[in-house]
Amino acid sequence: MLTRRIIPCLDIKNGRTVKGVNFVGLRDAGDPVELAQRYTEEGADELVFLDITATKEKRKTLVKLVKDIALHINIPFTVGGGIKSVEEIEEILKAGADKVSLNSAIVRDSNLITRASDEFGFQAIVAAVDAKRRANRHSWEVFVKGGSEPTGLDALDWMEKTEQLGAGEILLTSMDRDGTKSGFDLELLKAANNRLSIPVIASGGAGTIQHCCDAVLIGNADAVLAASIFHFREIEISDLKAKMAEEGISVRIINN
Repeated sequence: MLTRRIIPCLDIKNGRTVKGVNFVGLRDAGDPVELAQRYTEEGADELVFLDITATKEKRKTLVKLVKDIALHINIPFTVGGGIKSVEEIEEILKAGADKVSLNSAIVRDSNLITRASDEFGFQAIVAAVDAKRRANRHSWEVFVKGGSEPTGLDALDWMEKTEQLGAGEILLTSMDRDGTKSGFDLELLKAANNRLSIPVIASGGAGTIQHCCDAVLIGNADAVLAASIFHFREIEISDLKAKMAEEGISVRIINN
């Protein structure tokens, strides 16, 4: 049985962890190095670090902070935000990341996925997709630049293309659900998993333990990513994993 992963997400702005609703209204959530260390100790399976303003501010990801976090954790670590080239991907991986998350850059130049996958292996390349439900309610559009710019791309078609080009995983964020704690967009997750063979990480909407279970049991997500419920200790990772195991979901349990 496939083991499902629990992944806390560190959204970084000005060197601090932040969290908002629908990509706006950001509030401080703490020191990213301390949070990363805490999540490792609490049994998180992986960690995602997203420098959420790097692309809009036209700068590179905070490499020193990536190095600092990598020194304090021993779980797989994905880094995204403002990464635009194979050279920058190499810099991030050398700083201690195991994977890179690419979003705006691959919409501008989709062949970056193939070049990066050929250079570092598909397992190191995560295609991040920020999807917003269209007015027809039955399809989703891809947004870039921290969710601020529509692309006109159909999200399901785009995810399928990223897989064909060499992405090893999809980080799928529902912009409509982000930070709302109203549950994941299960329709979007199911539609994505019906089209894809690579793992899909569910992001956007986690508010309860049941929401996370539903992302796997109904949405067929390979991993569940969340931020504020973990940052502010609304849900403990150990409690979430215990409930998932009770629901018949295979998870990695650590004994402290």
